[in-house]
Amino acid sequence: MNINIRRTLPEEAGHLSEIAFSAKAHWGYLKRWMEIWKPQFDFTSEYFEKHESWTAEVDGEPVAFYTLQEKDGNAWIENMWVHPNSIGKGAGKLLFLHALSRSRQKGHLVLRLEADPNALGFYEKMGMYKVGESSYPIEGQPRFLPLMEIKL
Repeated sequence: MNINIRRTLPEEAGHLSEIAFSAKAHWGYLKRWMEIWKPQFDFTSEYFEKHESWTAEVDGEPVAFYTLQEKDGNAWIENMWVHPNSIGKGAGKLLFLHALSRSRQKGHLVLRLEADPNALGFYEKMGMYKVGESSYPIEGQPRFLPLMEIKL
């Protein structure tokens, strides 16, 4: 599979929203939770104009993307989503390596992200380690997202 990484086009917002939502749904979350989270996956063209974003495509078709931001002097992957049909085929790894490179180019010393618990193993394979966690209760149930980082 030939994967190309390029800047995200703002007009792809709808398609990328579908990728993000289907990636989250891939992990088998309760349907009602997915409905609660759905607005988080409704990306606009303005979002992609405002934030540095990169897309992985196969045969000209977007299959994954990430957004790189700066918070507290560190680089942050704010969103990184891979379409379920492309999970395990290299798009996520290439995007992550691209994010490392971009973060270094920008002079950052640390790259961080909040990981979906199901993606923890992937990020650990990429060399990240857990430095904390955030709590986001849903329907009265505790839910914790690992805070990951890697030194650049």
